[in-house]
Amino acid sequence: MEPFLKKFFPSVLRQAGAAETNIYCQYDSQLLTAFTSSLYIAGLVASLVASRVTAALGRKNTMVLGGLTFFAGGAINGGAVNVAMLILGRILLGLGVGFTNQAAPLYLSEVAPAKWRGAFNTGFQFFIGIGVVASNFLNFFLSKHPWGWRLSLGLAVVPAAIMTLGAALISDTPSSLVERGRLRDAKQSLIRIRGAGADVEGELDDLVRSVGAAKAADREPFVTILERRHRPQLVMAVAIPFFQQVTGINIIAFYAPVLFQSIGFGKDSALISSTILGVVNLGAILVSTAVVDRYGRRFLFVAGGLQMLVCKVRWIRRRVRYNSENRGKCILI
Repeated sequence: MEPFLKKFFPSVLRQAGAAETNIYCQYDSQLLTAFTSSLYIAGLVASLVASRVTAALGRKNTMVLGGLTFFAGGAINGGAVNVAMLILGRILLGLGVGFTNQAAPLYLSEVAPAKWRGAFNTGFQFFIGIGVVASNFLNFFLSKHPWGWRLSLGLAVVPAAIMTLGAALISDTPSSLVERGRLRDAKQSLIRIRGAGADVEGELDDLVRSVGAAKAADREPFVTILERRHRPQLVMAVAIPFFQQVTGINIIAFYAPVLFQSIGFGKDSALISSTILGVVNLGAILVSTAVVDRYGRRFLFVAGGLQMLVCKVRWIRRRVRYNSENRGKCILI
């Protein structure tokens, strides 16, 4: 948004008027990169400690903590008067993302019935997709207003408030309560989740045994996972997200408007195209939710991987041709 760039990144706005070859030239700003990247760096740092915080405080309290942090970040960004406030707000948003991304999927896995666990977890991604589509719509309608950027950044407080309030009203997972020695609360939580007429004694006993076995081992989890017998799980836990990230899919999601502008779209068209991209992503999540528990996770990995492979090969061919035609110009792959 031009009012946003004019207030905080005027050099980028000046470069926009002079850029003749590629839209990437105008966004060559270390300060703008710091604003963008600070959220993800903070999220990375939070993710490294989130597992211990989740174990010590519980899933519920960690979600409340993440929601409050996210609320503070959105409020600071919406009311920012300088770049320092923008970056501080982004850092708080990143910390909130790191904590909630750890606690929320874990909470869903622990309370979901076994036969619907996959659908519950894809539901988490589904609502992230809804947030992406909603933000794209807001950006499009607010892009013409001088104060539109404040609403685009500041309205993050709305989902943060809903998440914080919702997390405060729910009970913690039985597994988390057993870990912290609160057996009576764990039983009440199980009854609340499974229904008043459900026999929860067997499930509670299983939880107590599994938690007891884990505590009896008394070993550092990060050391245990390096043992030879856990190597297949470790390899998959690292390889799957690593190769998913290096495909560049997150860059497409985060910088979609800029990418669409770089191939000749106008600003409005780029925002509309980003919205369409979000809607397609939302549709794919719905399909995944419907089939994940029926056909399994492996089926989705294979189907998604084949689609990405085909699209990537086509993209590489187009990019090679583009680079050969624009050799020497300011471009960034």
